[in-house]
Amino acid sequence: MVAGLACAPAHAELYGFVDDDGIAHFADRKLDERYRLFMRDGGSFDTSREASAAPKSDLERHKLYRYVVNHPNIAKVEPMIRQIAGKQDVDPALVKAVMAVESGFNPSAVSPKGAIGLMQVIPDTGARFGVSADARRSVGEKLADPHTNISAGVRYLRWLMELFPDNLELVLAAYNAGEGAVQRYNNRIPPYPETQQYVSTVLQFYRLYKPGGPVATRTSAAAGEPSRVKMVIGGRRNMP
Repeated sequence: MVAGLACAPAHAELYGFVDDDGIAHFADRKLDERYRLFMRDGGSFDTSREASAAPKSDLERHKLYRYVVNHPNIAKVEPMIRQIAGKQDVDPALVKAVMAVESGFNPSAVSPKGAIGLMQVIPDTGARFGVSADARRSVGEKLADPHTNISAGVRYLRWLMELFPDNLELVLAAYNAGEGAVQRYNNRIPPYPETQQYVSTVLQFYRLYKPGGPVATRTSAAAGEPSRVKMVIGGRRNMP
């Protein structure tokens, strides 16, 4: 049975817009006038005229909604997510939520801090969780492989779940800031704006991806749909 973690309600909203180049941007607050409220506390979608000008039954037509649910890369990696998460007893929906925020489902994403791939794994973390260099490839090069990347990221999540049992917020805070930072603040979310915003945003995506969340028709991205994503979260404002 896939592990479930206690999750305190997160007082957060998710904003987004699609730019002229078809790039979807998301943020935990309205950074400028382009951002529209996309999702409210608890995973409910905003259906006001400002957000989508569409009734609730048409939410699947909303570009941002289709992007986060029907991104073409989700179909490519979902079998790996299910297989790897199942072996580690981690909810696949949680892995998808972390992946959405970490990389926007971009396997080639590399952060300014050197985090790599779908799960944005730093090479040192990859080495801790089973990725070994060899004569042909470094740890970083191996982490560019989606299966290896997801495996390392999920093993890290599993380890954090055991370190912070039944507390998803601390697990996510540690994934973002490191378990040492969480422990230094007496097993609380560190007072870092990026980490606090990261936790609330991943929780919003987790509610979306969990079974029983908002229903969507899983179809291939249609022409004109967002093809790339920029997660705009605190200090990650330049994350690809």
